[in-house]
Amino acid sequence: MILPDPMAMAAALPARGAVFGLDLGTRTIGLATSDATRTVASPLETLRRTKFTRDAEALFARMDHRAVVGLVLGWPREMDGREGSRCQATRAFADNLLKIRDIPLLFWDERLSTSAVQRMMVEEFDLSRGRRAAKVDAAAAAYILQGALEALARGRPVS
Repeated sequence: MILPDPMAMAAALPARGAVFGLDLGTRTIGLATSDATRTVASPLETLRRTKFTRDAEALFARMDHRAVVGLVLGWPREMDGREGSRCQATRAFADNLLKIRDIPLLFWDERLSTSAVQRMMVEEFDLSRGRRAAKVDAAAAAYILQGALEALARGRPVS
């Protein structure tokens, strides 16, 4: 189910369990995971996209391996906030995933996430262009996921 905001997502998730973050590109899917308490996001890997069925199988295999209970997909709005063709493609991907497996899913604004991650990789880690290219999609997914985790923590009811 696609949830409208972090409060609804927090309510739909069990108390513990990892969440995956996805940075969906046309050629790759950056993948990040949280810990079971949903405190910290970590880059996992970058999947090369093929056909949707194979992409979904690869994603679900990784989700099952890590007992993932929810998904956060980067929502690629235009810089002025409009939803363009990339948002349509992301929504179609999410809809198709949810036809296979119903799981709580939240779209999270990803504007400037890749730029922020690339800047950090240059300024803080001094990574070469080649090493950045190999890691940027998963790192962008972690950046997206971390923002969502912080919002989820604020939306989680106090127990």
